[in-house]
Amino acid sequence: MTKVGIVGAGLMAAQLALLFSQRLGVPVVMRDLDQERVDKGLSYVNDTLSKLVGAGKVSAAAAAKATSLIQGTTELEQFADCDFVIEAVTEVMKLKKAVFAELEEIISPTAILATNTSALSVSDMASDLKHPERVVGLHFFNPVAQMPLVEVIHAQRTSTQALATAFYVAKQLRKTAVLSADRPGFIVNRLLILLMGKVVEAIENGTDPVVADRALRPLGLPMGPFALFDLVGPAVGLHVLTSLREDLGTRFPHSPGLEQIVKEGTKVSLPPASKGAPSEVDPAIAKYFGSNVSQPVALSEAQVLDQVLSALTHEIGLMLEEGVVQNPTQIDVCMILGAGWSFAAGGITPYLDRTGYSEKILGKRFHQEGIASIPR
Repeated sequence: MTKVGIVGAGLMAAQLALLFSQRLGVPVVMRDLDQERVDKGLSYVNDTLSKLVGAGKVSAAAAAKATSLIQGTTELEQFADCDFVIEAVTEVMKLKKAVFAELEEIISPTAILATNTSALSVSDMASDLKHPERVVGLHFFNPVAQMPLVEVIHAQRTSTQALATAFYVAKQLRKTAVLSADRPGFIVNRLLILLMGKVVEAIENGTDPVVADRALRPLGLPMGPFALFDLVGPAVGLHVLTSLREDLGTRFPHSPGLEQIVKEGTKVSLPPASKGAPSEVDPAIAKYFGSNVSQPVALSEAQVLDQVLSALTHEIGLMLEEGVVQNPTQIDVCMILGAGWSFAAGGITPYLDRTGYSEKILGKRFHQEGIASIPR
């Protein structure tokens, strides 16, 4: 691999550019539609490197080398001599397909096309291309430098060469790569968005937001669901929740309250009371929920947790039945490295076995031969 192309110059694209330049040590070209966006992406790279040098985490020489390897451009033709191009543009299928169609006319016949999509179908994205076999999913998590997981997505026509390249790239970037089938939400987002969705559903049906937010604390997650909503952006969370509902059905709930929060740009969590303390949900968001519920039902923390764990158990069973991954341990690795599930708990599927959810919901434990047929 001698040169990497990155489509886009937003936050994710700029993080990828920095990581590729530091770990692969090859030229990286970052392209966007106008010079203002390109300059903003380059500024992010320079500012980040300056902070790392100031903190003593990167030498001045290493920072200068990384900076020299990254080029910003508005010209698509700069991708012509890239061996590997990854797109990191807005999560809109029509846009991503247009990007790939343009790239296919420019790049070499042997270059690999990757997408950093978090939930969209890679197979659909590649379906109109002359060479869909060169397309592979390479889903990074934010913040890119800190998150150790990469989901490698095997689309319907992804070649072994494209898959091998994706795993090679992940290894060179010092990431843990887990192979996923091209199913909605892949692995982490399918479960994490379901978890967040079930919490929101409980509030829509009459549960106090504070009760619902605190219900998951026994799981030892790094933050509550509403702090996570603010971190990823409620609009992003809503977008993925809506797309998963469209693809997988009504077990991914519809939330008019969340839609209104996104519409108004409302923050859903309060600032931490002290450094290191968890961010609490803002109780004032209760006003957005429950408008379509005639008979509210207020659940306890234990009841919310039970609904969340039951839903996760059912979904993991479906994921194994669909062949999203080859075994439950791969789901455990992804949830630990991509969602902050407690390593001490041994992973989500052993936890669900120990607490009896797998036998209650599926009729057998995850860590036995086979899996029960799960009703959809």
